[in-house]
Amino acid sequence: MTSSTLNTWFPGTTAPFLCNAPMLGHTDAKVAVAVTKAGGFGYIGGGVDFSAGSAHSTRLSAELSLARDLLNLSDPKSTLPIGIGLITAVPEKLNILDGVVPLVREHRPAAVWLFAPPHRDCHAQIIPQLKSAGQEWGLKVFIQVGTVQAAREAIQDGCDVLVIQSIDAGGHQWAQGASLITLLPEVVDMLADEFGDSEVQVLAAGGVMDGRGIAAALVLGAHGVVMGTRIVATEEAPASAHTKDVLVRVRDGGQSTVKSTVFDDVRGTAIWPEVYDGRAIISETYKDYRLGLSEKENIDKYQMALASGDHSREIVWAGSGVGLITSVLPISEVVKTSQDQARKLLQNALV
Repeated sequence: MTSSTLNTWFPGTTAPFLCNAPMLGHTDAKVAVAVTKAGGFGYIGGGVDFSAGSAHSTRLSAELSLARDLLNLSDPKSTLPIGIGLITAVPEKLNILDGVVPLVREHRPAAVWLFAPPHRDCHAQIIPQLKSAGQEWGLKVFIQVGTVQAAREAIQDGCDVLVIQSIDAGGHQWAQGASLITLLPEVVDMLADEFGDSEVQVLAAGGVMDGRGIAAALVLGAHGVVMGTRIVATEEAPASAHTKDVLVRVRDGGQSTVKSTVFDDVRGTAIWPEVYDGRAIISETYKDYRLGLSEKENIDKYQMALASGDHSREIVWAGSGVGLITSVLPISEVVKTSQDQARKLLQNALV
């Protein structure tokens, strides 16, 4: 399989291009470095709040320093071959100029991923500031979208990479959307028809669990893929043992997961613009919500369950492909076997 523009932009990555989603709380330096060392492109979930002294800012800076150490990069001027993910839902807390830009200049990540703008102009204002900060080393900007119009706007705003997220994805996403099998080729066609010779690269996200998903995404027009839920169920991921056990045990993801805003309501993380919701494993929390339990009572039950160690109400974000996960594996094995499987499938299709 020939290398793509993405493999040129991110030296050390192998074809087909694969990165992990920057899932806050589930993707730290160890995960990102493991993905990068395996030939993928690793991402650290950065966060929402980068105001002075914020927990997200402090943690991300520490994780980026750790990633540089783990990769044995002694030259502070060298590009860090991983990316950081920013949730842009609360722009006033993001603090781009005084919080994010200094962090980018200090740690020199190869890419920044943006998701969930609350208004049309949000990313158009942020992207030029990020690219200016990382101009010296060619920083790339990824934008996560879930509709054709959002993809069009991301290109107009100056993104380098479109992450096309389907409603099969776990975690946060467009409340109203489509599968990759329809959304991805429509975005690819729009890109060709309206933006001609644009170098914008397209990644497929949502439901990609192994090489079969990678091969399908490439046939549909993607230049590479993103893995989210599958990366959570790995040895390196900082998710709890319970979360990993659930991801391995659950089957029939279309029936065992559901998209809803109630998961954020009970967790106290309802920061998302109204066009978004999240997919998670169906829990007692969701069942009570459907039965009409008040939000206050549901929150109380959720908090009491957490305090007592009762996992029945825990929120486990997961995509509808969760039933394809059968074991917790090292990240290197997930990346390499998935790429190998995709290559073989595509080669066999040409015979």
